[in-house]
Amino acid sequence: MKFRIAAVAAASIALAACGSNEEVSTEAEADTVEVAADEAMAPVEEEPIADPAANAVVERADNAADRAEAAADEAEAAAASVEEAGDNAAETAEAAMDAMGE
Repeated sequence: MKFRIAAVAAASIALAACGSNEEVSTEAEADTVEVAADEAMAPVEEEPIADPAANAVVERADNAADRAEAAADEAEAAAASVEEAGDNAAETAEAAMDAMGE
């Protein structure tokens, strides 16, 4: 218990030593937050510059979309070709069965 009281007393004294009561009448000056806010609110004097590479990503995305659409068209054509080949194979098999039956 004595140790706790001594520790609290030492902490209180150390904390009291950090502050000073000199020049208490000095008004608080906000030189951190307000200065940054004033700088942010200052009018912009420089003109914006167009970035020629800004549209490059959009163009690449458009090209990628076109390539994807072309690939989808090719896949549909391949699927139709496979389906047609399957139909032809079925007709050939049916004709062969008929020929064997005669």
